[in-house]
Amino acid sequence: MVSRQAASSSRREGGTASIELIAVVPFLLLAVLAAAQIAAAGASLWSAGVAARAGARAAVVGGDARAAALQALPDAMRGSATVSDAGPVSVRVPIPRLLPGMPELTVGAKASLGDGGG
Repeated sequence: MVSRQAASSSRREGGTASIELIAVVPFLLLAVLAAAQIAAAGASLWSAGVAARAGARAAVVGGDARAAALQALPDAMRGSATVSDAGPVSVRVPIPRLLPGMPELTVGAKASLGDGGG
């Protein structure tokens, strides 16, 4: 037979677990948001690198490096991308912000397939 004290103790512990869960949820959400922001930065950097290489390939065959670089970017990044084709092809794109208060950051990549270096 379970004593009254043991039953009362288990009910108090159940309430404590609920309070602990509520206290931990904001930190879990923050960790998920930070991981998503890092993933967004990585995707932006990857896209800039792909676009710079596409522009460099177009420049080697005498095509329009800027147009090729912009075409290689995802639609959402094309409007805010900066492409320079003087020397090595350079592409800079902003990192999407998941929270409105975050500062605007950009990442970039350079690529050259000719004698221009980079």
